[in-house]
Amino acid sequence: MTDTERFFCADAARSRNDPLAGTAPYGTGWILIEYRQGWPVNGFEGLDLDPQTKALVLRAAQQARARILLIRRPGRRHSGGHNRWAVLGHDANGALLQQWGTWHHDDDLAQIVPALKSRGETGLRPVILVCAHGLHDTCCAVRGLPTGQALSKVWSEMVWECSHVGGDRFAPNIVVVPDGVYYGGLDVRTAITVIEEHMADRIRADHLRGYTTLLPPQQAAIIAVLKQFGPAGRNDYTIGKSTRHDKGWHIQVAGRPPHPPTVDVEVLPRVMPPRQLTCRGPANSSAVQYEVTSIHMPTRSTTE
Repeated sequence: MTDTERFFCADAARSRNDPLAGTAPYGTGWILIEYRQGWPVNGFEGLDLDPQTKALVLRAAQQARARILLIRRPGRRHSGGHNRWAVLGHDANGALLQQWGTWHHDDDLAQIVPALKSRGETGLRPVILVCAHGLHDTCCAVRGLPTGQALSKVWSEMVWECSHVGGDRFAPNIVVVPDGVYYGGLDVRTAITVIEEHMADRIRADHLRGYTTLLPPQQAAIIAVLKQFGPAGRNDYTIGKSTRHDKGWHIQVAGRPPHPPTVDVEVLPRVMPPRQLTCRGPANSSAVQYEVTSIHMPTRSTTE
């Protein structure tokens, strides 16, 4: 196959207008490990590290339901200083937590295990992750690398390239953690605008894949509300109640003032036709689309 015939999953997804809503993987915890050399296709699991330490971290991550991502600074590789690691997440009250450390020897990574059980610090600036895992998917490098470099010129201390985050066809993908917000289908210009808005706590429906603290149909419901009523802060809308029925979900979205107090959303799952969804995908597969079929504010009783 020649270069002109080469398949790029992000180009194909854009030409098909694949929906973004409801495609953020569920999760509330992240482990970030700085690794400046080349990343194996399977990320942390493929690194040539001390087997005992690696198994210890993997087991602790699984127990905490935390996702491990490799990170590095955009641009030229820097060789000085120690590599960093971080544990990020939420507490029971929704507070955003971060704990950072450094590692030089493999067994230094064992510090991650007790960090997963400690509270961490609050009030730190979020971390902006740009997927640039080219060995996993070509589009993540082609679109992710320039996006990460552009963002790092504005937010140098907050931006990292990261390994595979899911949804290669939406490259470049940006994940803001520990907020747990996925963005996709961007370019350099829109990425800067989206992050500017995010930092001002104005999240728009455009380019939003979802919040990782919600299940896919709930993500689709909140994105539909943002699309209809305008941008809002990360925590301005919450899920009041989700009811599964024969065809899909009835989801109640609760808003803080000045946003609508209650919005009822109907969401139906639809299986998309089989397609090649990644650059390196050996076969076609089907993704699920979460289609919003109804959105309205409930009518208040006149007797209230």
